[in-house]
Amino acid sequence: MSKLWGGRFTKTAEEWVDAFGASIGFDQKLVKEDLTGSLAHVAMLGKCGILPADEVEQITEGLKTLQKKADAGELEFSVQNEDIHLNLEKLLIDEIGPVGGKLHTGRSRNDQVATDMHLYLRNETNEIMGAVRNVQQALVNQAKQHVETLIPGYTHLQRAQPVSFAHHLLAYFWMLERDFSRYEDSLKRVNISPLGAGALAGTTFPIDREYSAELLGFDGIYQNSLDAVSDRDFIVEFLSSSATLMMHLSRLCEELILWSSQEFQFIEMDDSFATGSSIMPQKKNPDMAELIRGKTGRVYGSLFSLLTVLKGLPLAYNKDMQEDKEGMFDAVETVKGSLNIFAGMIDTMTVNNETMEKAVHQDFSNATELADYLATKGMPFREAHEVVGKLVLTAIEKGVYLLDLTIEEYKQASDLFSEDIFEVLQPKTVVARRNSAGGTGFEQVKLALTKADKILQVKEETLA
Repeated sequence: MSKLWGGRFTKTAEEWVDAFGASIGFDQKLVKEDLTGSLAHVAMLGKCGILPADEVEQITEGLKTLQKKADAGELEFSVQNEDIHLNLEKLLIDEIGPVGGKLHTGRSRNDQVATDMHLYLRNETNEIMGAVRNVQQALVNQAKQHVETLIPGYTHLQRAQPVSFAHHLLAYFWMLERDFSRYEDSLKRVNISPLGAGALAGTTFPIDREYSAELLGFDGIYQNSLDAVSDRDFIVEFLSSSATLMMHLSRLCEELILWSSQEFQFIEMDDSFATGSSIMPQKKNPDMAELIRGKTGRVYGSLFSLLTVLKGLPLAYNKDMQEDKEGMFDAVETVKGSLNIFAGMIDTMTVNNETMEKAVHQDFSNATELADYLATKGMPFREAHEVVGKLVLTAIEKGVYLLDLTIEEYKQASDLFSEDIFEVLQPKTVVARRNSAGGTGFEQVKLALTKADKILQVKEETLA
């Protein structure tokens, strides 16, 4: 069978060569977008008088028939037709006859595929943004229940200072808020139309690119035809935002995994998001959190793969750019799946308040409070740091904690200490007093939850 572009060729490739060069195995994911773009294109051809009304109607009806068949899963694609564009063009010609070949007037596969990917990423980015909001909502729901639940805060994975568990969870809310804003901003670059740029130089037909862009809901058009068909920045940006998002999810996964271990016992994952062992009956493994942590590498790989593909390409289109799609598709599925799992994991996890409370009473994470106490009484902080360090050493040597030392031992360290030190050292007091903006103090956490609710309320209003 001769190819739709094969007029200049006297030989056909062997089947295995066709299979290697074909993209239909993965770019059939773009069937909806390709048909949508074609409907806008043919409408523009009719408006501009490039095709007569009867042919526009024939082609439009043929495309709508293909849409229905695609929705029903009835379209069959061929490797011989290489990609989704030629497959659909061939199917259209089979459906309505040779007039179907006129659809390609005034465009190239180069601007066609770019248009498809802009449409695809616009839809998927909006879906991902909604999924980000769902995870944020799950974090807020848990945080509201644990404003005064205390957990050790860590630096270097060493006990540092006690914090509100809600404060810890909300740290991830704000990370995800930045992720949301990155996706939102990227839509400015996604939502522009390359359609009508042709192969690289535009077209001699009197097309109206702004009209087809308007029909497709784009905010504008690429201003340079070379740039329009060779640009994949918008995919790089999507993958970069996705890699950052997955990094944030992976960090929380690591904490969930640690917290659910026998050593921590701060939380327990719901059975729906854990698995057992094939040999050890007692095991409850946080597999979904581990899997998301592992899948982060896939998204990183997609980003670096595309950057590598693009780094040495001359303008305009090159076959290398066929490698832009599989990583994009995989990243979309990975991110959406991870976010959906994550919302469920956070919503259903059990928080062991008593274990967390016990933990903050059996460490030295209130030591900074002692140094601050002395500093407020006039002692230089560096000197106060030294005094408290020696008190910690005394407690360690005695096998006790700071609250277990006597007032005499405190007085021996400094005359500035008085009986109120035992109230100051209480973990809840330590946390409650940290009311600087953005701090872990309970009033600050409640304020943060109010701000988070307002952000999520905007989401509800937008979706409505």
